[in-house]
Amino acid sequence: MYSIVIPCYNSSKTIRQVVELTSEKMTELGRTPFEFILVDDCSPDGGATALEIHALADEYPYVTAIELAMNSGQHNATMAGLNYASGDVLISMDDDMQTHPSQLPVLFNELDKGYDIVFGYYDEKKHSGFRNFGSWMNYATVRVLIGKPKDMKTSSFWMIRKFVRDYIIQYKSKYTHLQGLFLRTTRNISCVPIQHFERAYGHSNYTFKKLIGLWSNIMGYSIVPLRIATRLGVLISFLGIIGALVVFIRKLIHPSMAVGWASTMVAIFFFSGLIMLFLGLIGEYIGRLFLSTGNDPQFVVRGVYKRDVSSE
Repeated sequence: MYSIVIPCYNSSKTIRQVVELTSEKMTELGRTPFEFILVDDCSPDGGATALEIHALADEYPYVTAIELAMNSGQHNATMAGLNYASGDVLISMDDDMQTHPSQLPVLFNELDKGYDIVFGYYDEKKHSGFRNFGSWMNYATVRVLIGKPKDMKTSSFWMIRKFVRDYIIQYKSKYTHLQGLFLRTTRNISCVPIQHFERAYGHSNYTFKKLIGLWSNIMGYSIVPLRIATRLGVLISFLGIIGALVVFIRKLIHPSMAVGWASTMVAIFFFSGLIMLFLGLIGEYIGRLFLSTGNDPQFVVRGVYKRDVSSE
């Protein structure tokens, strides 16, 4: 069994094409049986996306429609779909035709080599310059924060085996970052270049705020920022001691030297800002720990709909 999990957001005009083309390609490849888990992430389109995935579930017995009661973000919506999937191999795709079904053979060929996780990555992305810059920043920082291998390139188009799914759905915090969870599970990971297609309709739903929020979730998988703060604090303290010795020696050599008010104020402002930065960083960790202990859910399912074929 193959499970294709697709988080949907304002995708009423594209999701049918994704499902139908992917079904044709899976059948052509002999990768059957398969199922689709379509998760509407509380799309703000007046229920159009929910109605469309319901219609697909009515029409195709292998489609399951899931409605979330509130917007949870792409990674949490994907987690919702993984919880309801039953396949031995699970596939994540986008709802806008940019992760194109024609690229499925490339990923399957790599998965058949024995890897636990296979990512498709894009040599040339059909995103805006802002979105590409955000992707580059995410790639660079994730390498440092969670030890992501240098040659591991990722996207939202991936395949995983069932045991990987079984492990990552045990994670219940709302601050989900799938790459972090995958790297906690296995290092038997590969990536292959695939073609990136233009969006079939509309524009990206990721705003700057959403991209920052998604990137910040990686902090839940790393204590590197705290270690950087500690080491930077030690370095600054050492420089402060050196500076104090320099001032003391200069005062001994030139007793008439006046102590500078401007330099004192600059030092106060600099170190005060640095302290507030580190306190904010520590507060972010404590705040997320507090919210996690309160069992704030990853997602809330309003309803699950699948056509009952047993009565037909």
